[in-house]
Amino acid sequence: MTTQIKICGLSTPETLDAAVDAGATHVGLVHYEPSPRHVSLKDAAKLRARVPEGTMVVLLTVKMQPAELETAFRAVMPDVIQFHGSETVEWMAMVRQILKVETWRATGLREKASLDRAQRFIGQVDRVLFDAPAKALPGGNGVTFQWDILDGYEHPMPWALAGGLTPDNVAEAIRRTGAPLVDASSGLETAPGVKDAGLIRAFCDAVRNASPEGQG
Repeated sequence: MTTQIKICGLSTPETLDAAVDAGATHVGLVHYEPSPRHVSLKDAAKLRARVPEGTMVVLLTVKMQPAELETAFRAVMPDVIQFHGSETVEWMAMVRQILKVETWRATGLREKASLDRAQRFIGQVDRVLFDAPAKALPGGNGVTFQWDILDGYEHPMPWALAGGLTPDNVAEAIRRTGAPLVDASSGLETAPGVKDAGLIRAFCDAVRNASPEGQG
């Protein structure tokens, strides 16, 4: 199994290029003003234009109103919209249908019951992203969750693992959970919102060198 890699919260041409060159399958752009990784729609569109064919662009949004979200989508034309707020299942399903775009939903895992609640996303979004519970920001807080929550869980839909992943712990995370896609942001920074090209490459190398338990 080849684990896919999403580098999120990219905000400069240099770090975006570093992520692509290092082999990221997905690059994430955050359009949420409270975040230190926020990029304007104008800057997001410029970054999107740098991404080569074959690398997926994910636009992360939080509780955007319908007209606002459509404007953002038209400006950036991402391959994926990632919902990271309190959006309803019905709203996310409508966005997916109307805009004809792949959609992901991030959800924080506190305990096994969180997995049961996440099943409401089946058939409504294309992928669920398991993250640490929200803090001051809905994501990008650099905190892991207890991976054993996922032990024995039969995933009913495509999923990804996020929450405090770094070059030092991502191999263990993949071996422990069998994650098909890993998502890193703050763990690749020297300061909030400041990505490091060396950490991006180290993360991607660590992912490629990892294998889930019982494989490789």
